[in-house]
Amino acid sequence: MELVEPMESALRDEFEQRLAAHRAVVFKVAHTYCRDPDDRAELAQEIAAQLWRAWPSYRADQLFSTWMYRVALNTAISFVRSNARRRRHFVPLDPEVHDAVDEGAPLDDDPRLERLQRFIARQGALDRALLLLYLDERSHREIADVLGLTETNVSTKISRLKQRIRDAR
Repeated sequence: MELVEPMESALRDEFEQRLAAHRAVVFKVAHTYCRDPDDRAELAQEIAAQLWRAWPSYRADQLFSTWMYRVALNTAISFVRSNARRRRHFVPLDPEVHDAVDEGAPLDDDPRLERLQRFIARQGALDRALLLLYLDERSHREIADVLGLTETNVSTKISRLKQRIRDAR
C-alpha cells in the first residue's frame, strides 16, 4: 500500500502542474461558451473535474494542450446542452421587479472585438470551438486532432467562417 500512495501523489502533482501551466485554456473555453459569470465559473470547475477524471487516459505522445482542449470543449458542449434543458423549465425574471442585466452592454472597449465576440456567441458548438482554437493560433493539424476533423475540413470551415465574419460587418 505504501508504494501506491507515492505514485498516486506523483500523478496528482504532475496533473496539477500541467493544469496550472495551461489554465488559460480552461478559462478561454468557459468564456467562449458562457456569458454569465456564475455559469463560467461552474463550467471552469466542471472542465477541471473532467480533466482530472480523464487524466488516466492522457498519453504522453500527444500534446497536453491538444488533449486538454478536446476534453474542455467536449465538457463545454455538454454543459451548454444540459444548461439549455434546465433553462427551459425556469420562469424568466420580471425586469420590473428585478435588476436586469443589459445584454447589449459592450464586451470590450474595442468595437471590432465586441463584434467578433457577438459573432462567435451566435455560432453553433463546432464553429465556436473552431474559432476559439483558430484565434488561439492553433495549427490546422492540432485543430483537426482536437475536433476530430480532417485538416482539409478545418481549412474549409475556417475559410467559410472568415467569409461569414466579413459578410457580417
